[in-house]
Amino acid sequence: MQVIHFRRPPGHPKGRPVEAWARERVLALLGGAPLRRDLLVEHLHRIQDAEGHLSAPMLAALAAEMRLSQAEVYETATFYHHFDVVKEGEAAPPALTVRVCESLSCAMAGAGALAERLEGSLGPRVRVQRVPCIGRCDQAPAVVVHQCPVAPATEQAVVGAVASGVRDCPLPEGARPAEATGAVAGEDDWARVRALAAGRLGAAQVFDELDAAGLRGLGGAGFPTGRKWRIVAGRPGPRMLVVNADEGEPGTFKDRWLLEREPRRFLEGMLVAALAVGCEACYVYLRDEYAGVRAALEREISALLAAPPVPLPAIHLRRGAGAYICGEESALIESIEGKRGVPRLRPPYVAEVGLFGRPTLVNNVETLVWVSHILERGAVWFASQGRRGRKGVRAFSVSGRVRQPGVGIAPAGITLRELVDEHCGGMAPGHELYAYLPGGASGGILPAALADLPLDFDTLQPHGSFIGSAAVVVLSTQDRARDAALNLMRFFRDESCGQCTPCRAGTAKAAELIGRPNWDRVLLAQLSAAMADASICGLGQAAPNPVLSVIRHFPQELADPRPAA
Repeated sequence: MQVIHFRRPPGHPKGRPVEAWARERVLALLGGAPLRRDLLVEHLHRIQDAEGHLSAPMLAALAAEMRLSQAEVYETATFYHHFDVVKEGEAAPPALTVRVCESLSCAMAGAGALAERLEGSLGPRVRVQRVPCIGRCDQAPAVVVHQCPVAPATEQAVVGAVASGVRDCPLPEGARPAEATGAVAGEDDWARVRALAAGRLGAAQVFDELDAAGLRGLGGAGFPTGRKWRIVAGRPGPRMLVVNADEGEPGTFKDRWLLEREPRRFLEGMLVAALAVGCEACYVYLRDEYAGVRAALEREISALLAAPPVPLPAIHLRRGAGAYICGEESALIESIEGKRGVPRLRPPYVAEVGLFGRPTLVNNVETLVWVSHILERGAVWFASQGRRGRKGVRAFSVSGRVRQPGVGIAPAGITLRELVDEHCGGMAPGHELYAYLPGGASGGILPAALADLPLDFDTLQPHGSFIGSAAVVVLSTQDRARDAALNLMRFFRDESCGQCTPCRAGTAKAAELIGRPNWDRVLLAQLSAAMADASICGLGQAAPNPVLSVIRHFPQELADPRPAA
């Protein structure tokens, strides 16, 4: 009789066997937490925080406990920048990581030279990583030691933070209870929530008030808020609410600033949205770099749930893991569901089929903060603050070559020149305005000659630009627009999720082309058109904007004998 030898004993699963010690360690770290698929990213964070990395035995044990394939867990863990996956036979990374931001504002402030000095002074027991924007462009150059920011960073300050073993991440001076946008202190934080729950304020009234105020989504797209809420409310329930607090656009830090100063104002706007639209649960997706904000929000949410002003929907605070693409709403939803943050094909739109397959309302932090203010003060108050026929007021993140970088609460329609003079103390000493980014990395680059254009939706498009999230980065005559475009294109190349070829290959090819001394205008135009027309999501579609801006507004820089910075 012939004996057949199987490669694995019958009844044993394929893949890496689960080691007993790894299973025990994973169970101890999870502490009895639910093992649902949508908590995969949260559980990976628990292991990463405790171990400093994700080893193959731990990933195998986690997969077994969650009843997922090892491939599913591995592909999710390796997708995000902040997870250190250590393969079999590889050495674990150093216990401490120092992350040096190299995005545009920090690069202009000398982050590259700072990273080189830190690599020499911190030694082999500390890993120095050059990372994309960490949301502290107003304090450039910015560094994160463990999870705690050191900004503005100097070599001495970073070395001192490493030596002290800093772990706590306190909120900055002047954070809550100060009111960022001028609200009256001491009022009932939940007045609008109580009015909705009691029927004194109806959902239709809320929608009408937002329409009259002219409030539009302030995360970048600018879709009318009242109309969006009506669309989702009109879909059959159950419905979900997702808050996009994953601002990763280089130059953007306004949501962090608002959350530091007005967490209850934000939470009230979120609850108003949930009650008016009829959402059964709220998910707040907060970028991982905001550890101090996360701790403060956890306290605020715990206090709210301990003494709820009205029956509340479920509130979940979810932690990003360092992926810019998760600022795209469908990629964000995929991440909340415990998957790789890869954008979905549309239609259907998330308002129809969103989180867990349910109609989903997605808003960013600033939009919800203004919802609370509008319902308190009225639509006329908000709409009357614009300039040059525009409606409303918004938070501008301003960084770069200005005397006082930071968040400016300014009227819609303000010009760049007015914004710098009225809210930033003018240009930095020794610097003269040369160019500016009105809408972060993807909003294009405009010359100083266009500094008197109104900064608002629908006004910058004729010049190949848009306001987006109002992340304003100011360049001076000591900078080059081509260097800024190269920095931004390298960012897009590194942050592309890789799902579609036009973005994955296009950003890499564009970065290579604009790194040359002489730009091939025709080839870059063709490449840009292919990326804009065929990319699945806004990352690839908008990535060519800085390049096209240089070609259009700074032709004198297309041929330059100096190497790109």
